[in-house]
This record gives sequence, structure tokens and C-alpha cells, in this order.
Amino acid sequence: MSANLVRADAEGGVLTITINRPEQRNAINRDVAVELAAALDRLDADPDLAVGLLTGEGGTFSAGMDLKAFATGQTPVLPGRGLGGLTRATVRKPLIAAVEGWALGGGFELALACDLIVAAGNATFGFPEVKRGLIAGEGGVLRLPHRVPHHVALRLLLTGDPITAVEAERFGLIAELAPPAGALGAARALAERVAGNAPLALAAVKQVIRETQGLADAEAFVRQDEIGAGLLTSEDAREGALAFAEKRAPVWRGR
Repeated sequence: MSANLVRADAEGGVLTITINRPEQRNAINRDVAVELAAALDRLDADPDLAVGLLTGEGGTFSAGMDLKAFATGQTPVLPGRGLGGLTRATVRKPLIAAVEGWALGGGFELALACDLIVAAGNATFGFPEVKRGLIAGEGGVLRLPHRVPHHVALRLLLTGDPITAVEAERFGLIAELAPPAGALGAARALAERVAGNAPLALAAVKQVIRETQGLADAEAFVRQDEIGAGLLTSEDAREGALAFAEKRAPVWRGR
């Protein structure tokens, strides 16, 4: 396996994960998938890391699956984890996509697998799969209709036509819009705001949202209460209250 197809750089509780194949527009092959999966595992395992950032090197987020590699029989879909080791994986900690340039096909699906998307104003998203006789089967068809209005999702999925980041923000897909070449900086500022919060609470928010989708309200509240039960008696909850009373920044322990 070639090293450094995915870089993972930790700073201040934030792990910046960079797909590093700029000459291939950061297309995803199996080696990228394995390295990306390892970086995500590091994010969840390291108690000093609170938030992950996913981006691409060289002004492109990702052109999706490496079709040349796929034609030789190589798959970038990992068992139980999906495309790039991410689209079907459960990542416990918050993950933010920082998108410059193109996020196409599987690249768009990687962004949708993140919790938040920050994009440069000149970024472009699209699912061209129907133009190739395929569907966006690693989360595109399933996730996009929950992120944008129904007919907007269908227009993108049925025509294969792309959408600009400015349009995507108008429909609520983009959490923050940044200037060209500014997506990573804006995403890092957002990540630092998230990272300042209690890690157990952040993980609980993600778990509640993930596990209550499609449930009736009564069932959803039961599951939410089960997930959040331990928070009230946690050290972090006590620290949060004490820090508020003492007018200081809390020191989280993750327990």
C-alpha cells in the first residue's frame, strides 16, 4: 500500500484528514479507503481528539470512486464501512467536510456521510451516476432527500446535473459558505467551536439522531432517554455546572 494517500494531522483536539491524490482529483481507490478508515478509527479512539475534518488536497474534495482502479477489479468499498471506509461506518465523534472544488459521485457521498459540510462558494456537488447506468448507492439516494427538499434531491439524482455550493446553501445542505480556498479555515473555526463542548454530550447527540430516525415520537423519546441517561451523573455534567457557576471554561474528561 502506498503511504500518505490520506494524511491525518492533529492539532488542538481536531484531526484534519486529507485525501492526498490531487493528480487523480482525490478519487477513491482501495488504498485510500483503507487509510481513510484508519484515520477515522484514530479519531474515535484518541481521547485527545474531539472533532474530525475531512478535506481533499489540491483544490478538489473528491471526484468519487477511482473508475480506472474499479475497471481492474479493485473496490474502494470496505465491508461494513462502505465507500472510502466511511459511507456506512459509524463514527462516534463529529465529522465536518471542508469542500473545495468538485465533490462528485462518491465524493459527494463522503461529504454527506459527515455531520456538517462547509464549502467554498465556488465548490460544486453532483451525482452523475445515472449518466453511467448506476445510482448513488453509497448514501446519495438515501441521504440527500433528508438534507434538501424532496424535488431538489430528485432533480439532482434523476438528471445527474451538478449544483453549486451557493445553491446548496440556499437549500440548507451547507452549514457554512466560505470564500474560494477558504473552506478548510472556516471548517476548522467551526470544528474548534464544536470541540469546546463536552465529548460525551457530542457523541450522545450523534447517537440520538442516528438511532431515532424514522421512529414515532414516543419511541424516539424512549431511545433518547436511554442514550442520555448517563450524562446527568457524569463527571462532565458536574464540571459543566461548576464551570458555569465559577465563570470559567470547563475542563472536560470524557467521563
